[in-house]
Amino acid sequence: MAAPMSSVGKPSAERSPFNTTSFQKKTRSKLISIPGTRPSVQNGQLLVSTGVTSLDYLLGGGLAVGTVLLIEEDRYDSYSRMILKYFLAEGVVCRHELFVAAAQDNPDDILQELPAPILDDVAIPKPVEQPRLSVEPQDSLDAMKIAWRYQNLPKVQSALASSSRFGHYYDVSKTMEPEIRQAAKCHRFYLPEQPTQSSSTHSSKLESYSALLKSLQEVIHREGFDVAAPMSKSRNILRIGLHSLGSALWGDDLCCHDKPRNSRTLTTFLYGLRALLRSSLSVAVVTVPSHLIQDRALMGSITRLCDNAIALESFKGSERETNPLYKDYHGLLYVRQVPHLNCLASKLPDHKDLAFKLKRKQFTIERLHLPPDLSETVSRVSRGELAGAATAASACGSGSSGNKHLDF
Repeated sequence: MAAPMSSVGKPSAERSPFNTTSFQKKTRSKLISIPGTRPSVQNGQLLVSTGVTSLDYLLGGGLAVGTVLLIEEDRYDSYSRMILKYFLAEGVVCRHELFVAAAQDNPDDILQELPAPILDDVAIPKPVEQPRLSVEPQDSLDAMKIAWRYQNLPKVQSALASSSRFGHYYDVSKTMEPEIRQAAKCHRFYLPEQPTQSSSTHSSKLESYSALLKSLQEVIHREGFDVAAPMSKSRNILRIGLHSLGSALWGDDLCCHDKPRNSRTLTTFLYGLRALLRSSLSVAVVTVPSHLIQDRALMGSITRLCDNAIALESFKGSERETNPLYKDYHGLLYVRQVPHLNCLASKLPDHKDLAFKLKRKQFTIERLHLPPDLSETVSRVSRGELAGAATAASACGSGSSGNKHLDF
């Protein structure tokens, strides 16, 4: 491209500084620096911790800001409620603001049950040293407890953990101190305390969800969590915990009838919630009693309206509780949906058979490993199958004598 005529005969020192090239040096965009967050190494999305390190690993490093995590409750709402308390406790430790909504329990009661943070040296599991075979023959015979071909194989790593530390650890046997809990700012939404609005245009089933969505919108705009709001002060994260949506206590009939009259009330609310979070520095965890919703197509729509979805199946009260194969676990975990944020293909978990256990002080998610069959009889074949095979053999070989094999 030719240079302008006015600057052809002039030296470079006398040229106007405005006639420089339009190309600029490429620099990295500055990410928002908020305590308790980190950018994702996969798509650059801002992440927060759920409070459960193994769950962060399943979700690709953490829970992305502006997304919704759906937890399908277990039958007695024990472990799903615990994950929700982990999520809120992590927000208290990171000095994030909280928004807790419930229809059964008062949000203050949920906050008083938050687990207490524990020290790093107590929480971090130490690596287990692999046993080595000794050179002496007597020691080698004592060490050979299993088949020789499996002796030198490394131990299977059941725990789900990443190489980089993110989040904190908590002791579920103790509750958080009131001084730490009261230092965090919390917004509460308790449905029985909300004023009822009589309207002829809207159904009574929609009043609870519309009031909840309106309260969320007011908090986001008033506290400056909206992305479009001017940065007058330091930014922060709003953690939203919505407990047991879709239950009868919210005025919904999803769990009461095979064909509910207002089957789209919860999906409409989730659609509005997701749109609200996309334009704000907020992240939400929603629990739903999916075992009470009989319409599987409706449950599929609820799952697709959330970015992340996991399901918990507890062994409490079932046959698996007394099954020796699952004696080391308290339930199974299923990954229903993973997020697709700023990428064409999301990262899927490397292991689909997952289980969770509640230790004395910690809730963990591990890979499901069934114990080997250590019985002295023939493994993998029951006595009934052996008896059936013997009966068939006697019927086919009735003409033969003794226990001789069939001669074809």
